[in-house]
Amino acid sequence: MARRSLEIHGERWEVYPSGRVTSYDRDEFGLVFENGTGPDRVRRVTRFSPLGARRWDAALAELSDARLLEFFHQSQPAWTSPEVRYARRGE
Repeated sequence: MARRSLEIHGERWEVYPSGRVTSYDRDEFGLVFENGTGPDRVRRVTRFSPLGARRWDAALAELSDARLLEFFHQSQPAWTSPEVRYARRGE
């Protein structure tokens, strides 16, 4: 699975596609932002629509760090999202 790393507010976050397929599977992709491991892991989720018909791995690779930061700021906690099965912290 394609992953990117991004520093946000002095912390390293991993960014990767959620893998969840919806009826918009070529128009819209889920992104998971993850910081930490085990019970201290924090995840946030957002969706984005790349321009043109792109595969998720190519679309993620083309995103700038600034654009990923924008997506992070509009993301929601994992427990509010079906992308990660409404997981609470560390689950």
